[in-house]
Amino acid sequence: MVLNCKSKNILLLVLLAIAIETGWSSEEESSIISRFQQYLKINTAQPTPRYHEAADFLISQGKALSLESQSIEFVAGKPLVLLKWEGSNPNLPSILLYSHTDVVPSEHSKWTHHPFSAHLDSSGRIFSRGSQDMKCVGMQYLEALRLLKSHNFRPLRSLYLAFSPDEEIGGHDGAEKFADSSIFQSMNVGVVLDEGLASPDPHYRSFYAERSPWWLVIKAFGVPGHGAKLYDNSAMENLFKSIESIRRFRSSQFDLIKAGFKAEGDVVSVNMVFLKAGTPSPTGFVMNLQPSEAEAGFDIRVPPTADPESLERRIAEEWAPSSRNMSFTFKQKAHTRDKSGKPILTKTDSSNPWWALLENAVQKAGGKLGKPEVFPAATDSRYFRERGLPAIGFSPMANTPVLLHDHNEFLHKDEYLKGIKIYESIIKVYASLDDNGRDGASKDEL
Repeated sequence: MVLNCKSKNILLLVLLAIAIETGWSSEEESSIISRFQQYLKINTAQPTPRYHEAADFLISQGKALSLESQSIEFVAGKPLVLLKWEGSNPNLPSILLYSHTDVVPSEHSKWTHHPFSAHLDSSGRIFSRGSQDMKCVGMQYLEALRLLKSHNFRPLRSLYLAFSPDEEIGGHDGAEKFADSSIFQSMNVGVVLDEGLASPDPHYRSFYAERSPWWLVIKAFGVPGHGAKLYDNSAMENLFKSIESIRRFRSSQFDLIKAGFKAEGDVVSVNMVFLKAGTPSPTGFVMNLQPSEAEAGFDIRVPPTADPESLERRIAEEWAPSSRNMSFTFKQKAHTRDKSGKPILTKTDSSNPWWALLENAVQKAGGKLGKPEVFPAATDSRYFRERGLPAIGFSPMANTPVLLHDHNEFLHKDEYLKGIKIYESIIKVYASLDDNGRDGASKDEL
């Protein structure tokens, strides 16, 4: 196609308008998206994530920005990358920008594009596992720092970027050990930013707490018998009574969401995840024998506002009573209260200046925050909140369907770029706060 002089001028004006709106030229935008795609293409899916390849990439990005960098392995083979931009007053509590490098597995055949191709389609959608959860956030932190450095910004408080290895399998070898370490103590962290969720509407979502995972296994016992025999208190009958009781409780909680009385993060959710019973045979199971044992597993998520003691009593007395030859164990049972008995959450009122600063920074960058929420699942934020630190879940993805852990996970490039601007605004405000709660940056830095 040959453009005449008038067409070329129009094209230049369009490109100039785009650059003015975003602050980047088309070449700069292309480089930003390319770096994001490079990170997405590294297959860090559990159970065999390429951790070291991701770590090498992140350290190279940090060095390109003249950040201090180190790779820490609390457990061999699971590197946590820690980058630092030292503030002009490093004695002030620092800012931790936290993310994780691992992602969940994918069923490749059910994706339109390969989950690690980072395919950019004609409408601007970037398809990849991790595009929402949460490689986007990690790279947006880095791009926001790149912007701030290009504007000669100098943080008053030190900024840390942590990229942890194993959030998708509980974070026990990454975030949990990191939060317990002398390294973390020496960082003097004042606030943590971690992952949130996409928002289908124009408002960004923010999270001040999360539901704690209780992974419950209920086991039923009974006398075995012929498959044709009817008798009371068989293992299967006892287990089915428990399952029905749990189902009724689940429905009561779900009804609160359906009626609009509560959000998803505010109720106790219970979902059965496995059912195990029967006597194996070479062709499957013995069909004329009632088993002496049966068990079922449940993923329970408990909000910090729930009464954990009441729920434990319900489990012991209704769902798995010993009087019905039942027992129960927890594969995992995360705390909902701190050592003093208070709910583990981050305050959103005037007692927490970081929350108000977040709201103001998002608005300043042209965004809008929705009502603070309880994250419906678990994140690594809990390890920091348990130590009394304010931790805010926030992933700037508006007008985006929630697709974490789903087929065809994607993020539109425009939302990704907007998110960088949002983080630039947040980081600038956070890193400029002095010890009196005032903006300590100079006019030149802002």
